[in-house]
Amino acid sequence: MISADRSVVAGERGPFYYMLETFARHWERVDVIGRRPERVVSTQPFPNVHLHHPTSGKLAQAGFIARTGRRLCAERPYAVMTSHDYNPFYNGWGAWRIARATGTPWIAEIHHVPGHPRAANLRERVDRRVTRHYVRWAARRATGIRVVNATELPALLTGWGVPASAIHVLPSLYLDLEAFRPDGPADGRTDLLLVGRLVPNKGAAQVVAAVGRLWARGLRPTLRFVGRGPERARLERLARALRIEQAISFTDWLPDAAALAAAYRGARCLVIASTSEGGPRVGAEAMACGTPVVSTRVGIMADLVRDGRNGVLYDGSTAELTLRLQRLLTDARQESALRAELPGDLSAYRRDMVIARLAEGLRAAAAAGSPSR
Repeated sequence: MISADRSVVAGERGPFYYMLETFARHWERVDVIGRRPERVVSTQPFPNVHLHHPTSGKLAQAGFIARTGRRLCAERPYAVMTSHDYNPFYNGWGAWRIARATGTPWIAEIHHVPGHPRAANLRERVDRRVTRHYVRWAARRATGIRVVNATELPALLTGWGVPASAIHVLPSLYLDLEAFRPDGPADGRTDLLLVGRLVPNKGAAQVVAAVGRLWARGLRPTLRFVGRGPERARLERLARALRIEQAISFTDWLPDAAALAAAYRGARCLVIASTSEGGPRVGAEAMACGTPVVSTRVGIMADLVRDGRNGVLYDGSTAELTLRLQRLLTDARQESALRAELPGDLSAYRRDMVIARLAEGLRAAAAAGSPSR
């Protein structure tokens, strides 16, 4: 696996850690090539999972991937190689070099396309165009392309000229229903919660702006961010400008799924203001904990959320987000009605089932495709 992750090697137990814990049960050995980490705690988190991380930066990443992958392939054969691909696509470049040299089946993974369906900024518009060129290139060289939802991404990729036969829909949304459930401790009591990396496409600034409007109308909702990223300083400046610093709190990281579930249960609702996503997983996790979601129609949220019944969907504008939040925070009957519909039947998203299908699907895609050129 060629991944963007550098959290597991640092000892953090996030989604990728739990994915590997289950995924490894379906393989004799799993090797993961990741990015340069901030610190190294363990390079073998599970008995048959081995992590390989460089000490150099991004400019040398493709070369590190290629050298490491060729060395590993010389030591043993691999049933399949995957690359989590995003601009600047050094994962894909490195994977192609390994596949070309060793003949290992290569599945390129497109989890989401920045700027689709909406761009948060100029960078995302550029990323969308670059991704289009990369996907066309990879489709001619990879054994197949994996996507994680059944409608949004297949339609986009076929529109870009990728043959439907090369696209493999293998969802990544899974839930640990032992951890994410309505009953259990609640932590960090707050009105609104946003969970995710603080980057432009998450729409975090819009949520702060909506909270500012609600405060101006006499409401006093609190907002908690769980996640870190380059947008934090901007969010803090915006909160100061709106004079709502006391309403905003930040939590960089929660140590495990139990702590994250407690955060969901401690919130009146989870807000997803994203302009583009492959999932997002956090929406399903919150719903599994009995917490309503207010979300844009992004990724799988339009499939999971029945507007006004088990959650709220909005059009992506600050004005509508403000109105939807105002109603939810002031209408106890609506909040109770939404909670009464949660968590619903989420059995199809059990982690063990989803990851078993992923492992089977990768084997099938590798067997069905043609070698990289």
